[in-house]
Amino acid sequence: MPYEVTATRRRPKNFDELAGQEFVAATLKNSLDSGKIAHAYLFSGPRGCGKTSAARILAKALRCEKGPSANPCGECVQCREIARSASMDVIEIDGASNTGVDNVRQIKEEVLFPPSSGKYKVYIIDEVHMLSPAAFNALLKTIEEPPPNVVFIFATTELQKVPATIKSRCQQFNFRLIPIETIKSLLAEACNEMDINAEDEALFWIAKESTGSLRDAYTLFDQVVSFSDGSIRAALIREKLGLAGLDKLNEFAEACAANDLTAGLEKISALLDAGTAIETFVADLAGYYHSLLLLKAGITRESVLGYPPERFSKTVLAKYDEERLAHAGELIFNLHRDIRYSLSPRFELETLAAKLCWLDKWISPPDLARAVEDASRILKGGLSGPLAGGTPEGVEETPGAPKSHEIHFGQQGFLTKEFERYIAEKETGKEPPDSAVEPEAEGPLAGPPPPGNPEVETVLRVFKGVIVRACP
Repeated sequence: MPYEVTATRRRPKNFDELAGQEFVAATLKNSLDSGKIAHAYLFSGPRGCGKTSAARILAKALRCEKGPSANPCGECVQCREIARSASMDVIEIDGASNTGVDNVRQIKEEVLFPPSSGKYKVYIIDEVHMLSPAAFNALLKTIEEPPPNVVFIFATTELQKVPATIKSRCQQFNFRLIPIETIKSLLAEACNEMDINAEDEALFWIAKESTGSLRDAYTLFDQVVSFSDGSIRAALIREKLGLAGLDKLNEFAEACAANDLTAGLEKISALLDAGTAIETFVADLAGYYHSLLLLKAGITRESVLGYPPERFSKTVLAKYDEERLAHAGELIFNLHRDIRYSLSPRFELETLAAKLCWLDKWISPPDLARAVEDASRILKGGLSGPLAGGTPEGVEETPGAPKSHEIHFGQQGFLTKEFERYIAEKETGKEPPDSAVEPEAEGPLAGPPPPGNPEVETVLRVFKGVIVRACP
């Protein structure tokens, strides 16, 4: 018996087997049971989600010798001929290669003749959006008032290209992407049929990579089976397809979280030497930081994250907040867009590693705006916002010093001079020092800031951060 690909072998034979399209299946079954059969149907949705399969099942239901029935027997002559694509009265037309008005004229002539056998003649036009405007116009009258024994079924992946005049004459059904859990369970069934051992992680990866298309999942499944020798393992998939894998991503992210650029570059070098493509690593890295962001937001579903939550690095999760993880994703997405035009994709990737090593020092625009606003108010002699209202938790008051919510007059001159000094040093290319130098007293009320005052220390850190990041 000749080899048959999994997508063809496991094509659904009835509405109950139409995975992930419960609404479509239930509506069509109810219509058939009640005898309310439309003269034209329009199936739209992403590739590989069951549009053509549903059209063939509907054709079976209409032409079954025991029907029309919501549950075609699959055993009569009509059902078997449709399953083999050999029925003379179920005409499947590729809209992409039959785009002209002459092809439609042929259909208009054929519909005048009754079916050679069975109750209905069914026309299935796939990728109907590829028809020319003249062809669509020629179809209008035919699909609006066809002979009573003719049913049209249109399928398209680009509904927006189908004219409104066609849509208004059809019952429309929108097919959805198939959930990852559903695809994974169907892949497990295929493994049982073929007597193949498969790890859950490996099947989950195949289901995730299919992005909701069952046909894509079966195609990738066949490819993996061809090199797995009867045992599908996640490690073997990563080795053969050049994938980074969660463990390697965790190691790279931990090196960046530790601000260890050397270790991060070594991880990149090891992955590239092992055969991982730069584009693949960048895509995997984007998915990794996206999953970290989802975990920070409290989402723990494995189908969304791609892996069990406990497998992600707790060190990286503890290091970054949502804003910094979102910024990391932005950096990676920018690299993914730019890398195809880069003179040196590897250097671009290594530059990204350097930026991720500095991620904890990045200040988000909202934080920057709040810090500048609070610093400005302190320089003007007043406090508000998070710096106002008393000593922060964990900070002890220094005996004899003003309370933390009070501003000593001399502080204003001190902070102003510090601000100007940092700017001057930045302009000359010198790195600002980590600690402030006490200025000379100016006037009877001037003097150094009170020791241990948390506001002064906070503002100095803010100013230093603002200047270092704002000045080129």
